Amino acid sequence: MKFTKQTFITAFALFSLFFGAGNLILPPFLGHNAGDSWVLVLFGFALSAVVIPIMAIYGHAKLQGTMVDFAKKVHPIFALIYCIIVYGISVTLPAPRTASVTYEMAIAPYFDVSSWVLSSVYFSLVLLFVLNRSKILDVVGKFLTPGIIIILTLIIIIGFLGDFEPMRASIFESTFTSGILEGYQTFDAIGGVVVGGVIVISLGIKGGDFDQNKSIITKAGILAGLGLLSIYGGLVALGAMNSGTLSIDNRTELLNQLSLNSLGSIGTIFLAVLVGLACFTTAVGIITGTADFVKGLVGNSQVAYRVTAVVGCILGVLMGQLDVHAIIVVAVPALMFIYPITIVLIFLNALPERWASKKVFKATIVTTIIFSLPDFLASVGFENTVKGIQEFIPFGTVSLGWLTPTILVWTLLNLVARKRD
Repeated sequence: MKFTKQTFITAFALFSLFFGAGNLILPPFLGHNAGDSWVLVLFGFALSAVVIPIMAIYGHAKLQGTMVDFAKKVHPIFALIYCIIVYGISVTLPAPRTASVTYEMAIAPYFDVSSWVLSSVYFSLVLLFVLNRSKILDVVGKFLTPGIIIILTLIIIIGFLGDFEPMRASIFESTFTSGILEGYQTFDAIGGVVVGGVIVISLGIKGGDFDQNKSIITKAGILAGLGLLSIYGGLVALGAMNSGTLSIDNRTELLNQLSLNSLGSIGTIFLAVLVGLACFTTAVGIITGTADFVKGLVGNSQVAYRVTAVVGCILGVLMGQLDVHAIIVVAVPALMFIYPITIVLIFLNALPERWASKKVFKATIVTTIIFSLPDFLASVGFENTVKGIQEFIPFGTVSLGWLTPTILVWTLLNLVARKRD
């Protein structure tokens, strides 16, 4: 398997565009809470935060269109509505969260600067990158990602050299599914369909034919996935190994402490740089993807691209005034609704055509929507109303009630289709 220079640049860019606020603060805390069951929780987290997002990249490599193409087999109107919801969620939750994390972990502890000032400067720089659209892949892939990887590797490897108390028992009722659901909070399945589109357009600007770009995107996705899995594994394990020593119930405080333990006082500086880089690249990817989408809707208007970029950055400044925990709480209902749909679309687009006909797309997505509604309703305060339904549906009590019905519908439809053939 041949890997070109462009493949590695694209892989680095993918890694960096994926690796943002949630990817940094969630794994250590997840491992800390899982304790001696950290391997099981890592498998769950890797499924929703690595495997599914990289499948989205592969789906984009096959299609090489826009995110609308990801859902158009269901119905063109559904595809448009789905894209609007996904991009709306992206610019109002994960993008602002990158500014909140940067402020809480990299700025507030060291400088007397308000979050308004930080967010304004931060998203002004994001806007500068987004408006220089043609240079994003090279700048992010060549210059920003290596810094992220080096600092993360130092924190993890040196962190493993410490002395630890025995790990505590997992606090989760279902460790594996807790890992899956925590992976939702990375937004990486959504990130896969958004960032994949950014990569497709970026490579299109550089030229290259369909097969060449498909090869680059697919190989880059595999490399980025392996990189993400390695970093997640290290962070989860590091959190677990410290679970018997540290008693911390805050995600950002735990990451701060782990960095301090690994690199000493200079670790706080390294962590501040790491947080800034990781969050910044993700924000650039989200705003760029949203601007690309709106531009495509209105006849490839460059004015529409610029206006959307500006509006996205303004929303980032406004929503970025919420603290990290508040944004995570607000995100739960949105994720309970859109994440199952996104996961199913990713799987269908990654499958061979004969296993994912238009009829299969329509039926499985309708099933997913229907059976994910109880989880959504429970997340917005109707737990008692839907409790009986969740207990009746397989895996309903762990917020995965959509899974079994969707798999059954997909299987039955394909069995019937094969029988007719």
